[in-house]
Amino acid sequence: MHAILKNMTLLCIETSTTVCSAAVVINGQPVAARISRSGGNHAQLLPCFVEELLAQAKEQQWTLDGVALSEGPGSYTGLRIGASLAKGLCYGLSIPLLPLPTTQVLAASFISQSSILNPQSSILCPMIDARRMEVYTALYTPELGQIGEVEAKIVDSESWQAELEEHEVYFFGDGAMKCATTIVSEHAHFVPDIVPEAQFMGSVAEALPRQAYVEGKALAYFDPLYVKEFVPAPSHVNGLV
Repeated sequence: MHAILKNMTLLCIETSTTVCSAAVVINGQPVAARISRSGGNHAQLLPCFVEELLAQAKEQQWTLDGVALSEGPGSYTGLRIGASLAKGLCYGLSIPLLPLPTTQVLAASFISQSSILNPQSSILCPMIDARRMEVYTALYTPELGQIGEVEAKIVDSESWQAELEEHEVYFFGDGAMKCATTIVSEHAHFVPDIVPEAQFMGSVAEALPRQAYVEGKALAYFDPLYVKEFVPAPSHVNGLV
């Protein structure tokens, strides 16, 4: 048996969507957090958030055991910004990186902010917008147990019908509301305004084995979980290809 990550102090980073957030979590509970919902400013905001949290950690004499990163899937640009800063911190502070699936972080955020009507028969379906009628998603139990793999899924009227026949299914995240008229069932519940937040990453981190850490030479080879291959769009700047 591998040790579970309990009694840890983690700096948590979440940049997978238009929301940018960072937090310090001790023993699974947030003790300091920063968040912006303005969108599009991750490269400017995240270093400021981290600097403020590190200063607070020093003042409070919190010793960081690692950096927890919401690894994706999600926005390519946002994920790269978060991963670059997280890896730099791990190298600079000589602490390991703990990658966490963004879908699971989103599910943890939902659980922390919502009241599930029938937890014993419910399934959680976090959805991250992947444009058009495609979402990044995975299914989870109310205890954050993962059902199946994280995937990019095109949503149609047949999606999750087997689960909806037997369970209450809660859909949430920035990709959920566009599916509300496509997925039709009395057991389908669409919950607005749920985003992945760094302050809720502690419950995900605590459930992982010690081997989940990335450290040493392996840090250099860590990449975010894109799910789909990244294809850069043509530049709109004159003179650039």
